Amino acid sequence: MLPPMITPPRVEGVVTVRERRQLGFAEFGPPRGRPIVWLHGTPGARRQIPEAARIAAEELDVRLIGIDRPGVGDSTPHLYDCVLDFAADLELAIDDLGIDELAMIGLSGGGPYVLACAYAMPERVVAGGILGGVAPARGDDAVPGGLVGLLAPLSAAVKRFRIPLSLALSSLVWTMRPLASPGLDIYARFSPEGDRRIFARPEIKAMFLDDLLGGSRRGLRAPVYDLILFTRPWGFSVGDIKVPIRWWHGDADHIVPLAHGVHMLPLIPDAELYVRPGESHLGGLGAAEDVLGTLLALWDVRDSRR
Repeated sequence: MLPPMITPPRVEGVVTVRERRQLGFAEFGPPRGRPIVWLHGTPGARRQIPEAARIAAEELDVRLIGIDRPGVGDSTPHLYDCVLDFAADLELAIDDLGIDELAMIGLSGGGPYVLACAYAMPERVVAGGILGGVAPARGDDAVPGGLVGLLAPLSAAVKRFRIPLSLALSSLVWTMRPLASPGLDIYARFSPEGDRRIFARPEIKAMFLDDLLGGSRRGLRAPVYDLILFTRPWGFSVGDIKVPIRWWHGDADHIVPLAHGVHMLPLIPDAELYVRPGESHLGGLGAAEDVLGTLLALWDVRDSRR
């Protein structure tokens, strides 16, 4: 049962994509609202959407949809060849959900997948919002540093041992389930000040616990898959993205440095960077209403030009 400070999904289910695999989804807001897909971080699952965004979805007439990546929640485990391959699955998913056009939001590890979908589906993705998104570690768009950059030299070993690593991660989370709440408190205590402020909000803590405990029921392969894909070439250049991208990034981010957002901005033809003063990696969760409003405004501009 969800804590009372968390709005439950209006509907949850699965859609079938390539090779008869499934992707899990959860929807918030009115069913006929403008659809915005929210892609979770690493780790995370389909319910990793802050309460402010769930409430704003009702107020702004937004059909807000969280999607499990392969290997978490109700999604079938599957390792893509590159980040871009996810776009083909998402296109089948939105077809199944009756969606023609959409905007997208990606938190942290969800950012690369939003960029991939914006590149692959410019006729369907109206705009993308990135919250402290991971930047490429390989290829012409690469930027050094950050947690992903530090782990990049281990990518071959991570791929080779991905199954035992996934089993170990899943076992750790399952073992810690009874201690999830105090464990999250300990993690928050050692986080930077900006993230401590985020974790101090009871609805944010409740959201993370609900998402982690629910999304890990069948195991946690997705974080391992993400790490493998982030340290490979993504399969496209961000310079070829034809839709507007808006990027929110904390200036005290300890996982994905602000320098990564600054690096990405001039590479993307239509991009703007909003710096979050004093915020760390999770600061974008506190900007949920602004993010939704900004994407809807871009949607309105696009419609007016048509």
